[in-house]
Amino acid sequence: MTNLTPSDKALVPFVSVDNMMKLIHHVGLEEMLSQLANYIEADFKRWELFDKTPRVASHSDVGVIELMPTSDGEAYGFKYVNGHPKNTSEGLQTVTAFGLLADVYTGYPVLLTEMTILTAMRTAATSGLVAKYLAPKGADTMAMIGNGAQSEFQSMAMKAICGLKTVRLYDIDSKATEKAARNLAGSGLNVVACASAEEAMEGAQIITTCTADKQYATILTDNMVGSGVHINAIGGDCPGKTELAADILHRSDIFVEYPEQTRIEGEIQQLDPDHPVIELWQVMSGTAKGRTSDKQITLFDSVGFAIEDFSALRYVRDKIAGTDLFFELDLLADPDDPRDLFGMLGRAAG
Repeated sequence: MTNLTPSDKALVPFVSVDNMMKLIHHVGLEEMLSQLANYIEADFKRWELFDKTPRVASHSDVGVIELMPTSDGEAYGFKYVNGHPKNTSEGLQTVTAFGLLADVYTGYPVLLTEMTILTAMRTAATSGLVAKYLAPKGADTMAMIGNGAQSEFQSMAMKAICGLKTVRLYDIDSKATEKAARNLAGSGLNVVACASAEEAMEGAQIITTCTADKQYATILTDNMVGSGVHINAIGGDCPGKTELAADILHRSDIFVEYPEQTRIEGEIQQLDPDHPVIELWQVMSGTAKGRTSDKQITLFDSVGFAIEDFSALRYVRDKIAGTDLFFELDLLADPDDPRDLFGMLGRAAG
């Protein structure tokens, strides 16, 4: 953890949206996705050190606002994030976020950063990391069903981490597919725009679903999914929101981040509370098996977990060191005498 010195302890580095974009371009998009995946993998392998709790959610009729906290005993991190599907129709982002990293020893923040873009990056990096463990050997084609704000990040992470060569796009909104295809032009991927989900899945060994509507949806029906594929289900992320037919779940080996949260928010909210799942940290640490056969259907029931955000915060803290890609915020009161906060206020009047 960064040691705070008396000269800098009252100033908190802040990474704005503009500086986050500059950081991504400075590192390189694919390189940063790979590096984020490495940080996430390292933290998953020390999973048992972390405080873990399902995110704290405040639901309304139009969306959800959540806090996602965790700590490894030395650093504490949290993310504020919302999910408002109706925002798209109003010209607003469905998801916005910011995050903070703090020193457990002092309690002082050491980083404040935007996390709208960073969340898209860490979500994609997590998908690519999990596919590295679970996708069929040699998988090079992905169906990307749902072509909103996450789709290009997901596609590029699969390319950077898993060697993806072809992405087959589909969205019920053809303009979203056109947008994704346009953004991925020149990426090195073979991009195929499709007219249906069934067409998008032709020849795909990896199937990613990422839709926004907060409802029990059936984006994939049972007869659409053949044996041997890896399903990356990232759209279902709150109670009452799913994408897969329950029959698919019964045919799959299901891998999750944190069962206590996924059973509330993920695809498995459709199943009995004791339905068996495999925790990803155990696969990454070698205490559980991932893909075991060519015919196995592996399903990553992704809802996003605080440790992934912690990894991303830790990564950004490390990468901005020695750069000018942050501002220093006067966020903390720092009186000469820590017992004399009132005196500091009085002296400010002069």
